[in-house]
Amino acid sequence: MKFLKNVLMVLGVVFVVGSLIFAVQHKAFEANPPTEKDTQADTNGYRISAIDIPEDLNFAGEAVPVEDPEIMERVDREFLVNTYWQSNALLLMKRANKYFPIIEPILAKNGVPEDFKYLAVAESGLQQVVSPAGATGFWQIMKATGREYGLEINSNVDERYHIAKATEVACNYIKRYKKKYGSWTLTAAAYNAGPGAINKFMGIQKAEDYYDLLLGEETGRYVFRILAIKEILSNPEKYGFDIGKEDMYNAIPTFRVEVDEPVFNFADFAQQYEINYKILKRHNPWLREPHLNNSSGKKYIIEIPNKGYYKLSK
Repeated sequence: MKFLKNVLMVLGVVFVVGSLIFAVQHKAFEANPPTEKDTQADTNGYRISAIDIPEDLNFAGEAVPVEDPEIMERVDREFLVNTYWQSNALLLMKRANKYFPIIEPILAKNGVPEDFKYLAVAESGLQQVVSPAGATGFWQIMKATGREYGLEINSNVDERYHIAKATEVACNYIKRYKKKYGSWTLTAAAYNAGPGAINKFMGIQKAEDYYDLLLGEETGRYVFRILAIKEILSNPEKYGFDIGKEDMYNAIPTFRVEVDEPVFNFADFAQQYEINYKILKRHNPWLREPHLNNSSGKKYIIEIPNKGYYKLSK
C-alpha cells in the first residue's frame, strides 16, 4: 500500500511539471509563432526525391530517345544511383578537376568529342585500377591493345598508367570504332564490350542503334551511366551538391627530367630532387619497379613536382 502511494505521488509530480512545461512552451509559441521561413528551413533539409531528367540529353551530340518509356526508365535509374551515391559523386567531381585538364586537350587534338572524358570516369573512376581481366589504368586498356598502339608494357614500365599516353591510345581506339559503327554512342558501347560482342548482338537482333539493342547488364547500362555522370558533374548544384573550387583536388605543377640510362635505385634518384620514392611514383605511376633497366638507352621523361608542394619529414 505504501509503495502504491509513493508511485501515485511520483506520477502526480510528473504531471504537474509536465503541465507547467507545456504551458510555458504554449505561451512562447503564441508570442513567437513559426514563420514561413522557419517552416521552409524544416522542410528544405536533406530530402529524397525523384529527379527531373533533362529533355535534351545527348551523348557527343547524339540525342537520347527519352520519349521512349523504357529508355527513360534506364536513364532515370542511372541518375538516381549516381545522384544519391553522394560520396562517390563528390569524389568524381574532385578528381575530374585534377585530371580533366590533362584529358580534354588530347581528345580535342584527336577530334574525339569531349563527352568521352566521362567514359574514362565510367571505366575507372579516374583511378589507376586493374580489372579482373587485366584491363589497366584510367582507360582500362588491355595489354595486347596497349602494345598494338605503341605503349611500352613490361615489368619495368607500363605506360597504360601514363595518363596522357593512355588517352592517346584510347583516342585511336575510339576513332577506329567510330569509323566502323558510324555512331559515337555505339562506339562507347563497343569500347566497353568489345566489337566482337557488339557485332554479335547486332547480327542476332538485326539492329544497328545502341538504344535498339538488348545488351548485357554492364554494357546495357554503360552509356546511360555516362550520361548521368556527365550531367551531374556538369551541374552539381542542380543535383544538390554543394562543392566549391576550394574543395577540389588540384594537379601539382611539375617539371620534366630526361633519363636515357639505367636508374639503379629510384629512392636515391628521388632524393636528388628533394622528394621521396612515394612522391616520385605518385607522379610517375607508369614506373613499375624500384629501378629502370633501360639497357637500350631509350629516352624517358620523368615528372618531378616543383619545390614547395611537399613537406617531407626528416
